[in-house]
Amino acid sequence: MNVLQQMRANSTLKAPIFIPTTILVLAVVIFCGFFPEQARISLNAVKQVVFANFSWFYILAGSIFFLFLIFLCVSRLGDIRLGSDSDEPEYPFVSWIAMLFAAGMGIGLMYFGVAEPVLHYLNPVHQGLNQSELIKEAMMNTFYHWGIHAWAIYAVIALALAYFGFRYKLPLTVRSGFYPLLKNRLSGFWGHVIDTVALCSTIFGLTTTLGYGAMQVNAGFNALGVFDSNSFGTLALLVIIAMTLAVISAVSGVGKGVKILSETNLVLAGILLVFVIIFGPTLELFSGLTENLGYYFSSLLEISFRTFAYEQDKQGWLSGWTVLYWAWWASWAPFVGLFIARISKGRTIREFILGVLFVPSLFNILWMTTFGGSAIWVDQQTGGELAAISGNTEQLLFGFFQHLPFTTFSSLIALIIISIFFVTSADSGILVLNNIASQGEPKAPKWQSVFWGIMLAVLGLSLLYSGGLDSLQTMTLIIALPFMLIMLILCIGLWKGLMIDAQYFNKEFSSGSANWSGKNWKERLEKIVNPTDRKDIRRFLNKVARPAFSELVTEFESHGLTAKMNFIDGKNPKIEFEVIKENLRNFLYGIECQSRELSDLVVDDANVPNMDENKIYEPITYFIDGRQGYDVQYMTKEELIADVLKQYERFMNLAMDDTHDLMTADVENMAE
Repeated sequence: MNVLQQMRANSTLKAPIFIPTTILVLAVVIFCGFFPEQARISLNAVKQVVFANFSWFYILAGSIFFLFLIFLCVSRLGDIRLGSDSDEPEYPFVSWIAMLFAAGMGIGLMYFGVAEPVLHYLNPVHQGLNQSELIKEAMMNTFYHWGIHAWAIYAVIALALAYFGFRYKLPLTVRSGFYPLLKNRLSGFWGHVIDTVALCSTIFGLTTTLGYGAMQVNAGFNALGVFDSNSFGTLALLVIIAMTLAVISAVSGVGKGVKILSETNLVLAGILLVFVIIFGPTLELFSGLTENLGYYFSSLLEISFRTFAYEQDKQGWLSGWTVLYWAWWASWAPFVGLFIARISKGRTIREFILGVLFVPSLFNILWMTTFGGSAIWVDQQTGGELAAISGNTEQLLFGFFQHLPFTTFSSLIALIIISIFFVTSADSGILVLNNIASQGEPKAPKWQSVFWGIMLAVLGLSLLYSGGLDSLQTMTLIIALPFMLIMLILCIGLWKGLMIDAQYFNKEFSSGSANWSGKNWKERLEKIVNPTDRKDIRRFLNKVARPAFSELVTEFESHGLTAKMNFIDGKNPKIEFEVIKENLRNFLYGIECQSRELSDLVVDDANVPNMDENKIYEPITYFIDGRQGYDVQYMTKEELIADVLKQYERFMNLAMDDTHDLMTADVENMAE
C-alpha cells in the first residue's frame, strides 16, 4: 500500500487523461487476449463500417491540411515567428534539415520501401496499362502515400504545438492548440477529451509500428538463417526484447546514447541507400526519379481528392491503402509533431512549412524510388521472383537483397537498422506518452516509463494474437477517426490565433508612441535630444511606471481581478504589472532598462548635441507572449496606463473572445 501511495504521490499523470485511456486499452487487451476469434470478427466488421462510411472523410481531411498549410505559407501569416519576434532559430538550418531527415526515417520506410511499389506494380488500381504506365502509376501512388500529404498531417500538429508553445508560452500538448476556442475551459473537460484521444491515437499508432517492426525483424532473421519461424511465440519474444531495451533506455537516462544510436542508424540507412543506387539500375533510377517526380506533382491536385466515388470496384484499393495510411499518419502526428515542434523554435511559419512539407517528403521519395524502382527492375529481370513472395510483405526487402551483390552484408545492415528503429521508436514513444498524459510535464518518474512499456507490449501482443497486423491496423483506423476531426478543429483554433496575432503583433501596435497626446511636447523634445542613462530610466520607473502600475492594481482589484506589481532593482532595473488568471496564461506588461549601441558617426557628429557616449539606455516593454517591445520613456502616467489597458484588451480578445464586448466596456471604464 505504501508503494502505491508513493507512486501516486510521485506521479505526473493527470487522472482525467490517464484513467479513460487505461480503461480503453485494458478493454481491448482483455477482449483480444481472451476472445481472439470474436475480436478478429468484431474488429473486421468495424473496419468495414469505417471504410464504407468515412473513407471520404479521411481523404478530404488530408487534403484540407495540405491546402491550409500552403495558404499559410504564401500569405502574410507566414512571416510570423514561432517564438518571440527577436528569437533566432535554435538550430542552424543544416542541422534542422538533418533532424527533419531523422523524423522522416523509420520502420515504415524499411518495411514498405520495396513492398509498396512492388505491390502497386503487381496489383494496379487501374487495369489495361502497359509496362511503363504500370511503373509510373506504382511510383506515383507510393509518392502520394509517403509524400507531402503525410507530412501535412504531421505539420498541422507540429505547427500548432510550436506556435502556441513558443509564441504564447503554453505547454507542448495538443490541447494548447485549442486555446483561442476553449479559452478558460482549456483545463476542463474538453481539454481532457482532446488529450485523451491524442494519447489513445498515439498508443495504437505505436503498436502498429511495433507490429511492422517485429514482423520484419523476424523476416530478417529468417533470411540470414538464424532461425526459421513465423510463429506468434517468435513475434512475442521479439516484442518483449525490444520493449525491455526501450524501457531500460527510458528509465536509465541514457538519452545521449540513444541519440548517438539514432544518428548512427541514419548513417547506416544512408550507406544502404547508396549501396542500392550503385548496385541497382543506377541510370534508370535517376531517370525514373525525374519523370516520376514530374508525374507526381502534375497529378497532385487530382489525387488529393480521389475517392473513386464513381468507381466502386476501386473502393477496396482506396480503403486498403490510402485510408489506412492517413489513419496511421494521424496516429503518429502527436509523436512526430512534438519532435518537430521542439526543434523549430525561432523559425518563421513559412520556413517551417516549406521545410517540413518538402524536405522529408523529397527524401522519402528518393528512398522509395531507389528501393521500389530497383525491386521492380529485379522482378522484371528475374521473371517475377519477387512477385512469387509478394504474399509475405515483410519478406520482400530481404528477397530483393537476394538479387544484389553482398547479400549477407546488405541483409545484416538492414536488420540492424530495423532493430535500432524498433527500439528507438519505442523509447521515444514512451517519452511522448508521458508528455501527453501529464499535460506537458518535462520529467516523469521511472515507474511511468515502465508502465507505458508494459502497456505497449501487452497491447501489441494481444492484437497480434487476435488477428495479426490487420487487428493493429483496424484499431489505428478506429481511434484515428475522432482524432482527424480534432485536427480539423485544431486548424480553426490555429487560424483564429494567427489572425489575432496578425493584428496583435503588427507594426501599428508595436510602438508606444501610438498613445502619445499633444500635451507635454516640449518636455518630450528635451528628452529626445538628450541621451538617457540608467539613472534616468530608474527615475522614469519610480516616478511614472510605479504610480501607474499601482493605480492599475487598485482598479483591477476593484473589478474582482487579481493583479500585482513587481519591481526588480539591480544594474538594469525592471518593473512588471501582472494579472493572475486561474485557467489561462497570466497577462504581463513589463518594462526593463535596456542598452542600445550608437554609431560612432552619430556620437562624433557636431550637429547632434549632447551625444558623448556610444551607448544609451531605454525603458523597453516586454510581454509574456514574446512580442517585440518598444520604448515608453516619453509617456506620461496616464498614457502608460492607456497603453497597458490597450495591451490587456488585446490579450482578452484572444483569450476570451466571447466576452469581448463586456471586457471592452470594463477597459473603457478603467481608462475614464
